[in-house]
Amino acid sequence: MYAMSGPHRGSGGLSPRNLSIRGSVSLPEAELMWRFSRSSGPGGQHVNTSDSQVELRFDLARTEALPEVWKQRALDRLAGRLVDGVVTVRSSEHRSQWRNRETAAVRLASLLAEATAPPPKPRRPTRIPRGINERRLREKKQRSDTKRGRTGRDWG
Repeated sequence: MYAMSGPHRGSGGLSPRNLSIRGSVSLPEAELMWRFSRSSGPGGQHVNTSDSQVELRFDLARTEALPEVWKQRALDRLAGRLVDGVVTVRSSEHRSQWRNRETAAVRLASLLAEATAPPPKPRRPTRIPRGINERRLREKKQRSDTKRGRTGRDWG
């Protein structure tokens, strides 16, 4: 068996035990399901032998890590992406599995951060000041009179 050491071997130093979403909320490593497969794309001869494509799955419907309000928000917003309450993120753009793992983790974190964000405050329409409206109508009237004066009626 080969020794697994060095910066790109194994999952040592990959990411902290928990995947941080926003504030103090994070997903425990135990709730993240990783799957590796052969990746299409760059890699040369090595690509046919290494499982560098990463698929990260997170069971959003059954998690206890997110506050209930966030969980409902995310379930509503990600409804089109979920399969049985599970959200899946894939990464295969890097040649190394380790970098693909990091990319997938960052993608999942940003996806969940966006999906759990509070809705924006409703827009309060601004009132147009009366003076501005009156000036606009006055200018329209003036322009209308100018154009009316250009008709060829009096040019006989």
